[in-house]
Amino acid sequence: MKGLILIKRLGTRILLTAVFMLPLLAGFTGPAAAGADHDRYMVYTMTNAASGNEVVAFEATEKGMLSQTSVATGGLGSGAGLGSQGAVILSQNNRWLFAVNAGSNQVSAFAVKKGGLTLTDVIDSGGTMPISLTFHDPYLYVLNAGGSGNITGFRLRNNGTLKALDGSTQPLSNGGTGASPGPAQISFDPRGNFLAVTEKMTNLIDTYAVHHGIAKPPLTYPSAGMTPFGFAFDKRGYLVISEAAGGAPDASSLSSYWVDEHNLEVISPVVGTNQTAACWVVISKNSRYAYDTNNGSSSISSFEIGKDGSLTLLDPQAGLTGDGSKPIDMAITENGRYLLALNAGTNTISGFEVQADGSLVLRGTVDVPAGSVGLAAR
Repeated sequence: MKGLILIKRLGTRILLTAVFMLPLLAGFTGPAAAGADHDRYMVYTMTNAASGNEVVAFEATEKGMLSQTSVATGGLGSGAGLGSQGAVILSQNNRWLFAVNAGSNQVSAFAVKKGGLTLTDVIDSGGTMPISLTFHDPYLYVLNAGGSGNITGFRLRNNGTLKALDGSTQPLSNGGTGASPGPAQISFDPRGNFLAVTEKMTNLIDTYAVHHGIAKPPLTYPSAGMTPFGFAFDKRGYLVISEAAGGAPDASSLSSYWVDEHNLEVISPVVGTNQTAACWVVISKNSRYAYDTNNGSSSISSFEIGKDGSLTLLDPQAGLTGDGSKPIDMAITENGRYLLALNAGTNTISGFEVQADGSLVLRGTVDVPAGSVGLAAR
């Protein structure tokens, strides 16, 4: 059962409050008796609208409701799917939020405060069509997919403004010439020593050593499977990457790697999901489980991560997001209790409770603006 949307206009800002039946959201938002701040959580996505991009924030409260607010990014979206992971991210301390503006070639920074988001800067992305971001305090890197593609770095100042880092722009595997290789995601490793980038069209993984915030030229490695897409690092530094297999039916997979700034070695190659178009990846807070969304199967698959970084398929359909839902981005709340999946086909977010054995229990859904991309949670 979906809720009512109450719309209020406050000057130039629009406040949208989504009100739900309590039984639907009780599990989605946490125990009904929960009242402490740590039992609340926030979820962020963005509209990616070509007429003006906005970050949409949802707050789950102890009353079993979600309040929704929209804040302009100061830039333009692309008006279409980005085919990436990491379009909206939070800093590790949850004090800052960053979003791409793919239509205006910009990146926006927000201060995250108790009262909501405050836009602190909008800056050129250092390329065209930014699609993915990663942050390791105080450095922010952006992946630009337009033209021949590149990565570019910024330093976050204390006041929330961004300063471009001279010498940080580096090409993708094509050396900065020719067509873009279809990158999907950029991310720092947990220690901030290097960056990783996946390339869908070339089936390559790029890594960039980072010294004092400046990325060095890339090293390139073949992906274990076809169409490497979204990925995540576990707390031990193992890298888990989804492989969409060009969208072939039931042929997608995940692979895991040991990687540092100088080497990349396969641990578990091409562990099948038995689903279609595995694209986005998150890892549980305890690093025991990995999850991917299967866009073509409207499902979420679960994997166990061994202490050596090996992968074992637990359940090809650990979570079902609904017929035609086409799940894309995912996020896990800071306390690790809930997994959220953004569904491009139905313009909803599905909320799942993460069980101790890695299984998922669907707790509810909430509507989001059509065309929304990116997902972050705290």
